[in-house]
Amino acid sequence: MAIASRATQDFVSIDDIRDGIVVMKDGGMRAVILASSLNFSLKGEDEKTAVLSQFQDFVNSLDFSIQIFIQSRKLDIRPYLALLENQKKNQMNSLMKVQIQEYMEFIRSFTENTNIMTKNFFVVVPYNPSIIQGKGGIASNFFGSKGANTKAIDEATFEEYRTQLEQRVSVVNQGLARCGIRVARLGTEEVIELFYKIFNPGDTAKPIKLEDK
Repeated sequence: MAIASRATQDFVSIDDIRDGIVVMKDGGMRAVILASSLNFSLKGEDEKTAVLSQFQDFVNSLDFSIQIFIQSRKLDIRPYLALLENQKKNQMNSLMKVQIQEYMEFIRSFTENTNIMTKNFFVVVPYNPSIIQGKGGIASNFFGSKGANTKAIDEATFEEYRTQLEQRVSVVNQGLARCGIRVARLGTEEVIELFYKIFNPGDTAKPIKLEDK
């Protein structure tokens, strides 16, 4: 079939990732911000009201769209177990080795029998050099229209668009900070890792090699 022969890239609207900025095939740009969570259960009623009011003011002050993306995944305990395994190898005390092994078995058994999830919160800030509110609605603004032509961006144009995008990122950072939310801008490697895990969820099942020290 013709569809089977098409590359995976044909179905993804991303053209390039430069300096932590996602460059879309239609010429648009996206910045990704990692946001912390807030524990409402530990706040009083006045604090809750203040946070909600600040967030409402922040959203109403925006003259562009943003996307809030929540990533929920099962906790991958393998890196921690690998660290413990290396600690056990380097441990000279036999009693400590036994205790580390028992602790590893407890952690492994507990995570296997309990569905422990981790959540990450991301805010995607867009900038489209053309008319932002074009055809296709909100989804096409963020992910590009189906079959959109690739528009090459030279360095001068990239820097011009980047300046506009950075101004929007600054507005979002300040608005979230007023709500008591900590933010961190994702760099190129972090953005690539984020998209890789989205499109390759099965890779979490691959074994992790222990470091030999």
